[in-house]
Amino acid sequence: MKSFEARGAVLDGAAEVDMVINIAAARAGDKGALAEDIAAVAETVHAGGAILKVIIETALLTDEQKVLACRAAVEAGADFVKTSTGFNGGGATVEDVALMRRTVGPDMGVKASGGVRSLADAQAMIAAGATRIGARLRNCHRQG
Repeated sequence: MKSFEARGAVLDGAAEVDMVINIAAARAGDKGALAEDIAAVAETVHAGGAILKVIIETALLTDEQKVLACRAAVEAGADFVKTSTGFNGGGATVEDVALMRRTVGPDMGVKASGGVRSLADAQAMIAAGATRIGARLRNCHRQG
């Protein structure tokens, strides 16, 4: 189903596709199931010339499970790992971004999403290894 939906998104013009990992597989320690799920979507997305961001949902996992999910994303050929959707409590933390960066190495993208509310937050995430930031702008006013 994820691959089918990703194909539709790419055919509709998406340049990037986000997918959420199988949380149950991560909690069960099933790296094979995680990698298989991600690889099916990666193949579809890459065939359409788009990039794949794999959402780990860090707030729902232990550090060991986060590492497992990141390793599965690398193995499956994803382009980015991403901290969260923002729907399951918590957002990006400096500690999670650093753990993800250490796990995926220097070549894969890491997106810190959720919980980035200031320039200082963004700078801390970048220092921890984020290559992209997902943030909502609030109370932006044009002055002058």
